[in-house]
Amino acid sequence: MPHDEYENCKLCPRMCGADRTKGRGYCGAPDSTRVAKVMLHMWEEPCISGSAGSGAVFFSGCNLRCSYCQNRDISFVTRGDAPTDEQLAEIFLSLQQRGAHNIDLITATPYLPSVISALKLARPKLTVPVVYNTSGYESEDAVRALSPYVDVWLPDFKYASSALAAKYSHAADYPAVAYAAISLMARLAGPPVFGDDGMIKRGVIVRHLVLPGHRDDSKAVMRLLAGLGTDRFLISLMRQYTPQFAGEDCDLKRRVTTFEYESVLEVARVAGLNGYCQSAQSATSAYTPDFSQKD
Repeated sequence: MPHDEYENCKLCPRMCGADRTKGRGYCGAPDSTRVAKVMLHMWEEPCISGSAGSGAVFFSGCNLRCSYCQNRDISFVTRGDAPTDEQLAEIFLSLQQRGAHNIDLITATPYLPSVISALKLARPKLTVPVVYNTSGYESEDAVRALSPYVDVWLPDFKYASSALAAKYSHAADYPAVAYAAISLMARLAGPPVFGDDGMIKRGVIVRHLVLPGHRDDSKAVMRLLAGLGTDRFLISLMRQYTPQFAGEDCDLKRRVTTFEYESVLEVARVAGLNGYCQSAQSATSAYTPDFSQKD
């Protein structure tokens, strides 16, 4: 199904206006959906992956393209199948049939019109929650458009510093944009709701990846998030930074130390944030899916 929004693309905060029917904008995405991988994903937060896995759909292309991205095989290069909206809806339903606890849409923003169309088609048969797994670099218009179809928001909040956001993600406006988007997500979704099985059914989980050498910025992120209201979302404080994914122009060439991570974790505790933390064993490429295989 053709979508006019791809002809003057303003789907994300970059507002690049690219005509994706003739070329590509910053995200590298064409005017048709690209799905790089579909899988039962066991490495999300426990309340998302559970015992059977989340129904992960990895979309190709990204509006941030961070210099240390662990998914650079699909975020820097647009690859994968090009399903129609109808076929994408069938992918969602097939994951449900395979026992997925939810439908986990990963970096879907470049294809927002197609994704919403597919969710509309699948919705009458979907009985599991829809998770929107995003970098946090979202416009408020995009959040509102998605809100009738998304049950669980899983955004990153990567930086409090505009300078770091510009250096590593080429988006100086990231902190303000992400804060506004996450605040809106929390208002729309309400406090987290869990089923009897411990799986999240509705709400917001905000991820933050601690970067080596930048614990002070991570502490600032914790304090900013606490200002949203600590009962309105869960935090997922991530320690899995692995330097092997850093590009040549990225100076983050080591793992996060125990001192760095625990100092940020302590600020989160003092601020009253609840949620998830990671062990040092998470800092390995084993937690990154193999994108050379589609499923």
